[in-house]
Amino acid sequence: MFKPVRNRNPILRLNPPQVLAVGFLIMILAGSGLLSLPIASTAGHSMPYLDALFTAASATCVTGLSVLNPGVDLSVFGQVVVLALVQVGGLGFMTVATLIALAFRRRITFRERLILQETLNQHSTAGIIRLIRKVLLYALVIESVGAVLLSLRFSFEMPPGQAAYFGVFHSISIFNNAGFDLFGAIEGRAGSLIHYVDDPLVNLIAMPMILLGGIGFIVIADLLSFHKARRLSLHSKVVLSMTGILIGVGTLVILIFEFTNPATLKPLDFSGKLFASIFQAISSRSAGLLTLDVASMRQATQFFIVLLMFIGAAPGSAGGGIKVTTFAILVGAVLAMIRGKQDIVFFRYRIAPDRVYKAITFSLLSFLMIVVAAVILSVTEHYSFLGILFETTSAYATAGMSMGLTAQLTPFGKLMVIALMFIGRLGPVTLAFTLTPRMDSEPFRYPEGKITIG
Repeated sequence: MFKPVRNRNPILRLNPPQVLAVGFLIMILAGSGLLSLPIASTAGHSMPYLDALFTAASATCVTGLSVLNPGVDLSVFGQVVVLALVQVGGLGFMTVATLIALAFRRRITFRERLILQETLNQHSTAGIIRLIRKVLLYALVIESVGAVLLSLRFSFEMPPGQAAYFGVFHSISIFNNAGFDLFGAIEGRAGSLIHYVDDPLVNLIAMPMILLGGIGFIVIADLLSFHKARRLSLHSKVVLSMTGILIGVGTLVILIFEFTNPATLKPLDFSGKLFASIFQAISSRSAGLLTLDVASMRQATQFFIVLLMFIGAAPGSAGGGIKVTTFAILVGAVLAMIRGKQDIVFFRYRIAPDRVYKAITFSLLSFLMIVVAAVILSVTEHYSFLGILFETTSAYATAGMSMGLTAQLTPFGKLMVIALMFIGRLGPVTLAFTLTPRMDSEPFRYPEGKITIG
């Protein structure tokens, strides 16, 4: 009898979730190494390695939280490194690696297709390479159009070369829902897009780009093929309908809560109030860019934004959170129970029980991670608990919004937030699979028991 030869290469023994985790970790470490070089800093010397690691993790996980000011503290080299990490992190490193392999006409193995399936949250490997090509095409087109439009807008207030650079940087950052900006480099200018709170052109460019980056490439592909197929998949219908509901409710809540706040909406005319409310409702769930100072908002608004960040964007996108489809299943389960129905039904399709279990597991694990991290940070960081909860949710959901705590984090706090961003980008379930790769079926089932609920 011949014994099976085991592959001695540890990389080839990793399952798809483990490859994703290792790949993102390598990207973060490589990025932190580049950012810790003296050439990456405007100060002319190396920044503290922990700050470089934090920035690399935030860029790779397309979060946007930063312990430094990218427009002031990073040189052009450092900014380009951040931009490259955002682009690769947003598309997914396996997506980029596959595109390079296709460019060199290398065959994509079945194992690599499985990893791509995990990366894009697909149910099968069928058509995965065709989808990868579409992903690149959509990203390049959207980012290019956004870069041109933003460059034209910025050219009215800065030199053409700087306007073009700002246009490209912010287009990539906005579409990948990363939240990094360079406006700190302009003297007297507030960070993010606060200066453009009532600028219709910037708002009408940024908001669709955030939405396109947040609904995911699967939905974009579905929408573009609608004229031929004349139908949308169940996934796309749920994503689009839930996204619309969240934007509508979010806009209304923010508009009502902040309408009379002199530090946010009150100084604006009604069109400015409406633009700002819509922008915050869209951006809160993942993008990290703001046109209002979140630290100046009322506590009710801040907590509501925490809920929006927790829900997040769509699967297969650059956004984080528990995802809108997960939230839809949770809401569907509650409504089904209230109505006395056995099944969760969306658009005349019944949701399989394993999808429901996964949604509940993912949501509960995410909630527990955020709460535990917030409790720990409340001991180590001198800040209000709502501010700490806001920061931990933002890090885990890769939303990138901050009430000001990030710049004041202790070394332990920085490491905790780095871990949250990493876990949030991968997802707790994916991370659990990396630690427990094999799930053996149980040889028997226990008798059914009943527990009183309520």
